[in-house]
Amino acid sequence: MKAHLRTPAGPGRPHSGTSSWRLSLILLQRDWRAGELRLLLVALAVAVAAVSTVGFFIDRLGNALAGQATQLLGGDVVVSADHPIPAAWVDEAARRGLAQAQTVSFPSMALAMADKPDALPATQLASVKAVSAGYPLRGGLTVTAPGAQGTGSGDGQGIVLNEAPQPGTVWVDRALLQALGLELGQQLQLGEKRFRIERLILVEPDRGTSFINFAPRAMLSLQDLPATRLIQPGSRVSYRLLVAGDDRAAVAGFGTWVKSRLRAGQRMETLEEGRPELRMTLDRSQQFLALVSLLSALIAAVAIGLAARRFAERHLDGFAVLKALGARQRLLVQSLLLEMLWLSLAGAAIGALVGWAAHWALIGLATAMIEIPLPPPSWWPALQAAAAGIVLILGFAAVPVLRLAGVPPLRVLRRDLGPPAASVWLALGCAVLAFALLLLWYAGDRKVAAYATGGFFAGAVVFAVVAWGGVKLLAPLRNWVGRGPRTASLRIALASWSRRQGTSVVQTAALAVGLMALMLLTVTRNDLLDSWRTASPADAPNRFVLNVQPDQRELFQEIVRGAGIQGVELYPMIRGRLVAVNGKPISPDSFEEERARRLVNREFNLSYGERMPSHNQLDGGRWLAPDRAEVSAEQGIMDTLGLKISDRLRFDVAGEMVELELVGTRKLAWDSMKVNFFMIGSPSALQDRPQSFITSFHLPADQGAVARTLVDRMPNLTVVDTSAILRQVQSMVDQVVRAVQFLFLFALAAGVVVLYAALASSRDERVREAGLMRALGASRRQLGNSQVLELALSGVLAGLLAAIGAILVGWILASQVFQFPYRPGWWLLPAGALAGGLFSAGAGWWSLRAVVATPPMAILRGT
Repeated sequence: MKAHLRTPAGPGRPHSGTSSWRLSLILLQRDWRAGELRLLLVALAVAVAAVSTVGFFIDRLGNALAGQATQLLGGDVVVSADHPIPAAWVDEAARRGLAQAQTVSFPSMALAMADKPDALPATQLASVKAVSAGYPLRGGLTVTAPGAQGTGSGDGQGIVLNEAPQPGTVWVDRALLQALGLELGQQLQLGEKRFRIERLILVEPDRGTSFINFAPRAMLSLQDLPATRLIQPGSRVSYRLLVAGDDRAAVAGFGTWVKSRLRAGQRMETLEEGRPELRMTLDRSQQFLALVSLLSALIAAVAIGLAARRFAERHLDGFAVLKALGARQRLLVQSLLLEMLWLSLAGAAIGALVGWAAHWALIGLATAMIEIPLPPPSWWPALQAAAAGIVLILGFAAVPVLRLAGVPPLRVLRRDLGPPAASVWLALGCAVLAFALLLLWYAGDRKVAAYATGGFFAGAVVFAVVAWGGVKLLAPLRNWVGRGPRTASLRIALASWSRRQGTSVVQTAALAVGLMALMLLTVTRNDLLDSWRTASPADAPNRFVLNVQPDQRELFQEIVRGAGIQGVELYPMIRGRLVAVNGKPISPDSFEEERARRLVNREFNLSYGERMPSHNQLDGGRWLAPDRAEVSAEQGIMDTLGLKISDRLRFDVAGEMVELELVGTRKLAWDSMKVNFFMIGSPSALQDRPQSFITSFHLPADQGAVARTLVDRMPNLTVVDTSAILRQVQSMVDQVVRAVQFLFLFALAAGVVVLYAALASSRDERVREAGLMRALGASRRQLGNSQVLELALSGVLAGLLAAIGAILVGWILASQVFQFPYRPGWWLLPAGALAGGLFSAGAGWWSLRAVVATPPMAILRGT
């Protein structure tokens, strides 16, 4: 034997100096020529293509948002404060060669002077914004072209400017003109100064989404602000300094310089704070896309595991020969791992190329969601694809393939000997760990990773146990079936299914896991997305009404009911400042986080009620008792302020102290466009405090007169139009649905690969059995029918188990991750069993039809 190892090596014959690198390449070349690696490569490429498609898409979208953040903020660095910006900050920006602009925003009443001396002027609450020259530094305002007349209903696309209104002029929103009955060119009074209305503002990218910014905008030159005399001691004013420059180092240095000097009431703005109303929708969008791509990858990963198992079974004899020729087990282990590494890199490269091409289709489907140009993708998604390929191969293929290194040399003489039995739990553990790592990495959400991984791990275990039980229960049936020729196919099918017990269990469980992921994607595409649409329906509220006084509630309800708008609920709103927790006074200096400092530095909008709002969800603790001094808080604000259940919170409400016990937490549906409160207290503690009322409702497009009637009858009201935000949210939901439907194609491709791998895993054994049965007198028809019946039996069981698992995991994801009600489609149970049976039987007949057609002598001779 030693002499043989010193001879020149050929394919499959290593000498003593053969390295693991060289042997791995020899094995790779041999297995590729023999067609042993094609199924593994296809399954891996499909899995990588699914995740890389979403990877390229999200990478480009993230880079685009980062590049466009400055346009949504108006500058590279933006500092806001509730008092004037220090002059030293402006001087420092100039010293660094950076451009600056300043804005001052505040609410004020805008007046349209009456034609008759004894008539009262028309009034409307406006969001006044005074801007300096050069504003905005990044992006641009879209306004009507010079010379436009009327209220701007036919203003077209407008023009983009980077300049402030001329002194003595004002630019306004169309809604302000309509509310005051004015036209372009007429006079508008702000404070003690009159302005000529010169242009309409069509797009203001850095507007923000606070309630005062929902009010109609009136923009004037910063030079005119002192003449209005609108800013007085106690006025609620927001000052902003915008800084921009081409020198990135200078911009970053200024940002660091300012950040170290921020004090109470000052902060640096970010894009996330600039568009909070879209945060939940964007987060859900990314979760949906990541979940769909990873479930597609999981389906393909099941195929990888099945293909690796077949690969190992077909190489037992070859590796026994290598061991007999003196190849050490360590050399074989290293060579096999390297062969799988080369295969994973090839599959990752192919999958990444397919993903790069497919992500263009994804971008085309999401054009309405992407309103900004996308930069070229980075190399990061391609590197992620390579890592995904390696993780999938190691997790799903390493355990069965590495068993080859343990095959005894004596197998050359005794074919009944095989490698040491691999632990099923080890293989399952490696697979679950690999899938969990990918899911956590790509989804970026521990909840998604935990629930999906736990669901599929539990599903795989349950499926294997049920499949084993099914084999045991159905095995005796073959003895009850009659002996006639008509039942021969059924007897053969039952005998074959029970005789290959291990293969039948693995095949059924693997098929069930793949079908479960496929059905979960169907659930995701239908039930989960329908639930999401229900959470943000087309008739969601598009008007907020603020400052309804207690004595105006009946009049308000009379007007909206008269317009046919039903179910409008008025919520009390009380202003209160949090001043102590558990008897200990707090202030902005009590917190390090900037958001917590801002929350404590301003008043909360408190409410009260006997019942929890229907669009809120209890997250912890309990709902408050109406007759006790208790409060329920939103979960996010509790984390920000470091609060916990049973804390006692003291609020300063109009100079009086109100102490409430924190008894529960709530999750808020921000994208429902309904009224939400961070804090809701007991009626007995708050109902006698000074208050106004707030509400939201859906106003059809043809009933715009209702809003004007409300303001005419109650001039103190502020009616906020949120239609633009609602349209953007709905558009994003629709585009994500289309993107999910596109990614579903990868799941279908992966499902086909899984079924082929499941059938191929037992193909060799079926060929030998068919030869023996043909030699004993069985007809081709009987053998073909028996195979179809056997596969249909596995498919029905797998489909039923998959449907049950998909419904359970879908319910968990909807309620615990995406946080909306879930209505499962129970039709999936019979449909899953039927589809699994038909799919398995049909594909089995197509792929195994050549088995029964092979001549018995060719099979028995091994040719």
